[in-house]
Amino acid sequence: MIVDDDRSLLRALRLGLQSEGHEVTTVETGEQGLAQTALLAPDVVVLDIGLPDMDGLTVCHRIREWSDVPIIILSATGDENRKIEALDGGANDYVTKPFSMGELEARIRVVVRNRMTEVAEGESAISCGPLEIDLMHHDVRYEGKDVALTSKEFEVLSFLARHAGRTCTHQMILSAVWGVGYTKEAQYIHAYVHRLRQKLNDDEGLMLRTVPGIGYTLECASGDL
Repeated sequence: MIVDDDRSLLRALRLGLQSEGHEVTTVETGEQGLAQTALLAPDVVVLDIGLPDMDGLTVCHRIREWSDVPIIILSATGDENRKIEALDGGANDYVTKPFSMGELEARIRVVVRNRMTEVAEGESAISCGPLEIDLMHHDVRYEGKDVALTSKEFEVLSFLARHAGRTCTHQMILSAVWGVGYTKEAQYIHAYVHRLRQKLNDDEGLMLRTVPGIGYTLECASGDL
């Protein structure tokens, strides 16, 4: 489902995505987006920030109260703080206009694939490509070999694995692992990610990918955006 008030863009996206085999529903306001998300339960919501009746981030927040549907934000601004606000607010990805149809299609494929393979918090194990995490016994294996992690290293890696493919902001990771009183100590995360990369032979950051100024993404397969 696409939520945007630019009718020419809606038409272009509908035609482009339908040509790739997607079923596409379009709406022009935030209220319509909320109603149709509840009614249709789409696989992905592509959501513009600048809607006529409410801020797109408000729509995102309200959807997150009752749904974990992947949300891709569209915005005319690449402002870093706006991106962080969107990702902290529950968005899975953020695309800055103008963008190519190929880029949007690739990002849709990524969030759909991640949604299909996402492991719920209550499950006992997570598999992410060659990485296997046993949540019950705090064991980690990479390419079939045991990886010894400290308690905090395990918590950071587990959090990223639970949200594999999604950009996790520094604030999200700090709140989940250290608590709400540690939302500005990004240096903690940098240090632990550095150690994890060393232990997982990921010195180039291809699996534990840095999103500059924002946070980190755990990639389960190479070649993802």
